[in-house]
Amino acid sequence: MAATEKILSELYDVIESRKSADPETSYTARLFAKGLHKVAQKVGEEGVETALAAVAQTDKDVVNESADLLYCLLVLWAAKGVTPDRVWAELDRRFGTSGVAEKESRQKKG
Repeated sequence: MAATEKILSELYDVIESRKSADPETSYTARLFAKGLHKVAQKVGEEGVETALAAVAQTDKDVVNESADLLYCLLVLWAAKGVTPDRVWAELDRRFGTSGVAEKESRQKKG
């Protein structure tokens, strides 16, 4: 397992453990308590903040916003019951496939 995959998987495990934590003492538990729509909203907000940092702020801001985005994405996965290994497997399946070909294959299916 690559170092990045390992840290994201470990963070996911911590996030999973916070599902039953006290929302008064855990921000992650607070997000879970607010429900999937709020978690999804946070992913969107962090995505926008990351994009804005990329065009108008420093590299350090991009790093910080990217970390926030990845954290919120992991919370979303946990809220939906999607494990990181499923995402890694999908990325592995797509590796070496043209992005154009991948998008076209999804359009034909849907």
